[in-house]
Amino acid sequence: MIRVFVEGVGLQGDGLDGWEAAAAVLAGRAEYRAAPASIPPTMLLPANERRRMVKTVKLALAVGTQAFAHARRDPSETATVFASSGGDGETIHEILESLAAAPIDVSPTRFHNSVHNAPSGYWSIATGSSAPTSSLCMHDSSFAAGLIDAAAQTVAEKQPVGLIAYDLPYPEPLNTVRKIGSTFGVAIVMAPTRSDRTIASLTLALEPRNDPPTPMAVHALEAIRIGNPAARSLPLLEALARGIESRIVLEYLASRSLALAIAPCFATASL
Repeated sequence: MIRVFVEGVGLQGDGLDGWEAAAAVLAGRAEYRAAPASIPPTMLLPANERRRMVKTVKLALAVGTQAFAHARRDPSETATVFASSGGDGETIHEILESLAAAPIDVSPTRFHNSVHNAPSGYWSIATGSSAPTSSLCMHDSSFAAGLIDAAAQTVAEKQPVGLIAYDLPYPEPLNTVRKIGSTFGVAIVMAPTRSDRTIASLTLALEPRNDPPTPMAVHALEAIRIGNPAARSLPLLEALARGIESRIVLEYLASRSLALAIAPCFATASL
């Protein structure tokens, strides 16, 4: 069992334009309206670097910037964990097309954007950070794996950590074999102790996979949750937005689920 304290959140997705607007929807104060995801531009990088950025990098930087601003934390001094189920599908598609053509001509920019830790590299450059960063994937459980990693680092190192998770649809024909239904990015900044920045406490525990993953009550949001691995975070985000004591379950391993207890402010919650 691990306990951390949430300080900031960032969110961009279809019909969810930033944490402030999305929180109103998730808390039931505003109606969800479907719309293509908007990814705000970043001014953290020089123009040449911005031109090289692919959508996964833009999304990761957008939600990360939101979360750190919300938490009032300096990203240059904070460790990060990046989680994505498959990285940048458009870049992989372009490389595969190049390899299938004659002559073979793979763009160096495409190649360096194809690696799974490209967003974390851009983040380190953009924020001037030399803090530790890691990038991981675990198919549909990538968000849960990233959350466990970030929380464990927070507790072990006794330092704040930012989690940034993102997934976008693939182009055809990759979409035929690995369908991701929407664009979704989320970032959460967590700390080992509570402070005036704290939004809620978050307790994580692995348990036998007896209960199904917690669904979303709104059909359109449930479709997003099911259709995008990063959006498996939606029940957690809903609990944070509602500010109510909650227990939710996220899928993790074939034999284990990740149970989360969320308590707003400084209330105590138990699994």
